[in-house]
Amino acid sequence: MAESDNRAGTDEPRSPWLRTGFVFAMAFVGFVAVIGVAVLVSSGSADSSDRGGGPGSASEPARSEKAPARTGDGETDGDTSSGDGNSSHGGSSCPELDERQDDVLSAAPEGVAWKLFHTVALPASKAAGPAVVDGDVARCYAHTPLGALLATSQISVRYLAADDWRKVTRAQTVGAGRQSYIEARTESEKTADPQAQEAQDRAAQGQIAGFKFITYTSGTAVIQTVWRFPDGRMQAATTTALWRDGDWRLEYPADPAAPAPVDSLAGFVKWGGV
Repeated sequence: MAESDNRAGTDEPRSPWLRTGFVFAMAFVGFVAVIGVAVLVSSGSADSSDRGGGPGSASEPARSEKAPARTGDGETDGDTSSGDGNSSHGGSSCPELDERQDDVLSAAPEGVAWKLFHTVALPASKAAGPAVVDGDVARCYAHTPLGALLATSQISVRYLAADDWRKVTRAQTVGAGRQSYIEARTESEKTADPQAQEAQDRAAQGQIAGFKFITYTSGTAVIQTVWRFPDGRMQAATTTALWRDGDWRLEYPADPAAPAPVDSLAGFVKWGGV
């Protein structure tokens, strides 16, 4: 599939944490942030011992299993419970989406439009989601590899940069590390100086440059995303999306792995909005 020619639309940044260098290359996927002073960063990777079919090494080829059949209300006949007591978007259901391609993506997907969210270009598709955007929460993704890719791209930025980041984090992330992140960031925001790191902001903001599926099943998608920074540096971060309560959620493990520097996009699908 050909890479989309659509360029990102404009959404003026409002979050002081993004403007002051809060969003680092390593900060686009699961991590605990200490805002305004330092950032403890790492990517959201799953422990394969906790779930059969979890991620292998970065060199392990992706595999795909067909998603379970959808029922009439848009849900599936598989297990979509969150496992940690989360409700499904406050009881709001998702509309049916047209995307049905269950093959792992090996080329840039068609029909993707890009729009800036706090200076970061994020992808969306009418066929695969997000089908519902409610304030800072962009939700309702297709139960397909493309849906998982769009979900990880959107959620991993929004839970960091959104004004209402707590709502995004609680609604769209799951895992043992989620509460620690909320508590650490809340405490840090009490004393952080939003103006102290103004000079660092442009160097700290990354953009999506490519992706690679590590593994994919109907319940778990493990994806490596490459982030490119204004100074030319690139880092690959591994993110796990879990199908819970009828939508993809970002896994936030207790001990996420750190992203790795990369020299080129060799082995990745080139993909980005800027």
